[in-house]
Amino acid sequence: MAVPPGLPVVIVGGLHADARRAAVARLLADVPGSVVLHHDLATAVAGTVVRTIRDASGILDAGEAPLVNDCACCALREDLVPELERLRDAGGTRLAVVELWDSVEPKAMAEVVTAGGLTVTGVITAVDPALALPYLANGDDLADGGLAAAATDQRTVADTFARQLEYAPVLAVADSPEADDEDRELLVQLHPTARQVRIGQDPSAEPTEPAEPAEPAGPTAPAQPSGDGLTVPTPRRRALSPLAQAALAGFDVEAAAAAQHPACALLPAEADAHGVSTLVWSMRRPFHPERLYAALEDLTCAAARSRGRFWLADKPDTLFHWDAAGGALCVESTGPWLASLPDAAWDMVPPVRRAAAALDWHPEHGDRCQHLVFTSPGLDRDGLERLLESCLLTDAEYAAGPDAWQRLPHAFDTLLEV
Repeated sequence: MAVPPGLPVVIVGGLHADARRAAVARLLADVPGSVVLHHDLATAVAGTVVRTIRDASGILDAGEAPLVNDCACCALREDLVPELERLRDAGGTRLAVVELWDSVEPKAMAEVVTAGGLTVTGVITAVDPALALPYLANGDDLADGGLAAAATDQRTVADTFARQLEYAPVLAVADSPEADDEDRELLVQLHPTARQVRIGQDPSAEPTEPAEPAEPAGPTAPAQPSGDGLTVPTPRRRALSPLAQAALAGFDVEAAAAAQHPACALLPAEADAHGVSTLVWSMRRPFHPERLYAALEDLTCAAARSRGRFWLADKPDTLFHWDAAGGALCVESTGPWLASLPDAAWDMVPPVRRAAAALDWHPEHGDRCQHLVFTSPGLDRDGLERLLESCLLTDAEYAAGPDAWQRLPHAFDTLLEV
């Protein structure tokens, strides 16, 4: 696999800093001519973001970017593309590795780089499997640990880690001696479509492969005559390493965004292995808003991670997003169900959204549904299903019809206004 022309850009992120640095070092070792661009947001307290550019031998350049509106992440956004353009125009760089600071999420940066006219060829999140559950269960604010990317950053460790993990199509998984089968299975169930590439915590101790285009399989290439008339075999060059291949495989920003949208997200499927379970719960009956609201705490704490879309009886036109991690739940409106739109409005809906709705269309309710996915070690599947079902409209409430549903208590109004 040859390195593409131009300046390929791979984004490597993750809250697990040791695993992230190991992945970056692996890429530097595997792809000669690669450099790493990193913005250190920890220096924002001094009013600037420190930028470094380095290769396998060390730092090549360093500078500072001033904060933008007291926001370190905004400074990163404004400085990133110009620095990548400078590397491209200078020539000689085969791969630009953007190593994100701890809490910076890859989705936003991939979109910034693409909007700047550069080519993102890969997005990788580095993770230590032994730390996956502790981070997913950590409901602390990023600010409490000095990890906030802006003064107004209200994210938590858990929800940030979940989004970093689930957005990237490639996971660089540290070969952690503390990790067990349950830890590794949790990663698989949280992001079953991800390509996992194992890396060592100490990449300098691993064998490297030169980043050259692959040749057909075999011990040697056809023999070539030497200057004295003797025939000598030409050694074959080895392929790029798995991590380098993943970094250069190509990346579709629009498809990645669609895969995260609650209306058409590629959510995990049912699974149960090594003590970890994923429950996929789907129903064609709306939730009673008051009963669901009363059960929110128990539902949120029932699993390490839960996500999906849901339907409230008193708000039949609105698609709601469920996003829970670390014992905290985020509920938000993400626009209308397609069934509530007039036919003329469908042309303005992205094709992937229309296709997702068509796959699961109900003759009476259209795309309205409950589709929630819960993943956790030790998941009480039966108890969780009973609790969820108790929050649905009863047979009598359902039979009363949509006009009656909208007169139910609007229990979520206060939560949605926050």
